[in-house]
Amino acid sequence: MEHPILFLDLLFGKFGLHIPPHLTYAVLVSVILLGLGWLAGRQTTLVPTGAQNVFELIIGGLEEFMVDVTGEEGRGFFPFIATFFLFIAFCNLIGLVPGFLSPTSNINITLSLALCTFVYTHYLGVKYHGAKYIKHFMGPIPALAPLFFIIEVIGHFARVLSLTLRLFGNIMGEDLVLAILLFLAGMFLAPLPMMFLAVFTSVVQAFVFTLLSMMYFAGSMEHAH
Repeated sequence: MEHPILFLDLLFGKFGLHIPPHLTYAVLVSVILLGLGWLAGRQTTLVPTGAQNVFELIIGGLEEFMVDVTGEEGRGFFPFIATFFLFIAFCNLIGLVPGFLSPTSNINITLSLALCTFVYTHYLGVKYHGAKYIKHFMGPIPALAPLFFIIEVIGHFARVLSLTLRLFGNIMGEDLVLAILLFLAGMFLAPLPMMFLAVFTSVVQAFVFTLLSMMYFAGSMEHAH
């Protein structure tokens, strides 16, 4: 769902530019994250303060959780997971600001993220196992390998659909409910409880997406049985 008034649309409209809003706000989130990362890295100290402290808390906690789920081998793809979590969380949250849009409320963005997970999953599988990665699709019974192969391929493509629709549906529904509350009950008091809930669910949805990605990555690195 698109907001009736979008800040960047109005700004670009003055210059005669008409860019899809989900794309402009995705770029805006990327710029914000790059800026925050630059600020945190520029002021790095042995005793963390400010932005460095916040980033170390988030990234350190996420890394420890990921290693618990995937084992030490998971550290190799931690930059991918951390980037995804921060990008999705900020994309979800920015739509709560009046005049801004959640890029993840557009199915093109969530599909792109899901395809990145899909491609990287199989990249890790080939990287760790080479040609033997095909065994992940053959099942435990050699005589039924062709049938298992078809089922596994369908299952892997279903992951893309699941990741895409889960994130898209939750964020679009969240934005829609907030817009209805703002329209019916006014700007400030009535939507506040929903705003707090929206912040919570935005972070949870980012965590769920990255958790599922972790599990897919870990599964591709395991030896087939």
